[in-house]
Amino acid sequence: MKKITALLLVMVMVFALCACGSDKPANGGSEDTADFKVGFIFLHDENSTYDKNFMDAAKAACEAKGVAYELRTNIPEGQECYETAADLADGGCSLIFADSFGHEDFMIQAAKEFTDVQFCHATGTKAHTEKLDNYHNAFASIYEGRFLAGVAAGMKLNEMIENGDITAEQAKMGYVGAFPYAEVKSGYTSFYLGAKSVCPTVTMDVTFTNSWYDQTLENEAANKLIENDCVLISQHADSMGAPSACEQAGVPNVSYNGSTIAACPNTFIVSSRINWEPYFEYIIDCAMNGKAIDTDWTGTIATGSVELTEVNEAVAAEGTQEAIDAAKAKLESGEIHVFDTASFTVKGETLTSYLADVDDMGDFQPETEVIKDGYFHESEFRSAPYFDIDIDGITNLDA
Repeated sequence: MKKITALLLVMVMVFALCACGSDKPANGGSEDTADFKVGFIFLHDENSTYDKNFMDAAKAACEAKGVAYELRTNIPEGQECYETAADLADGGCSLIFADSFGHEDFMIQAAKEFTDVQFCHATGTKAHTEKLDNYHNAFASIYEGRFLAGVAAGMKLNEMIENGDITAEQAKMGYVGAFPYAEVKSGYTSFYLGAKSVCPTVTMDVTFTNSWYDQTLENEAANKLIENDCVLISQHADSMGAPSACEQAGVPNVSYNGSTIAACPNTFIVSSRINWEPYFEYIIDCAMNGKAIDTDWTGTIATGSVELTEVNEAVAAEGTQEAIDAAKAKLESGEIHVFDTASFTVKGETLTSYLADVDDMGDFQPETEVIKDGYFHESEFRSAPYFDIDIDGITNLDA
């Protein structure tokens, strides 16, 4: 009897030890934060407003989640990206993120090799066609943020008209673009439509630097637009080149990826940006707990991913914040859509149908109908923008 009792006691102890397991759970379970590390790959460093926006969010998210992280800066859109991703994976990163469009092919290369690591990439287009369990794209409906920033620009133009500084016909904006990609076109078109929603006579000139970050070229581009009678400037470029030119010339400016009020107190109006912290927290949670990460994740105003800075009341027109709030409420309720086909024309015609190259197979062949219910459905069939239409009222100076 004693032997049986002793045997039962041993069995109970063994069962208890097995149930407790080790400090690190089995695959698919929650990973101890002490053993979890995230790697980040950035195209530039903190001098780039674009990259700094990602860096700030990465640090905040990792610190909020209590996980280790490693930042790699100034990583080109080439084989160096793959080598960096591989080095981070070999260094114990369970999750790796890259922030630039041209990083994508090299992130995919790494994902195929390091199948036990999750790879996430901003602005990319291929996750939904590659169909890898460990490769994911993400973006946000920043076109809504740019639309709201455009409302602020339109309010400023109206003030300039009412003050007699310009005529209604002289309400021309300028826009410094990096590349003539869909992402940039989507951004400047939504900015223009926001301005047009409150200042119907507005027009806009666009010029490109063919670089994401070049302070000299961006400064020269802004000056070129100012010399071409543009009375307000915005941008999709990553340095202080354009805002600095505006401050020197005394031309109102709507920046991107963060406030420039410290350097440009006399011209800065407002800035839109993507807040990447919600996404970073989401992918950290998923990777730590063995949950699937969305193949294409699109952040919105509702998720806290699309934001505007505080309006600079010293430069903005009176009533700007109220106008932004009203437009934001209508966007959130679905009362208005940024790319409502009734709000723009193409060669004098209203679009009723448009095929977009959503799958981006490298053949530039459009395959997806994106206009329905009277508006262009941006960032719904994949996270990265695919609006690439040249609408009336916007002039490409480089064409």
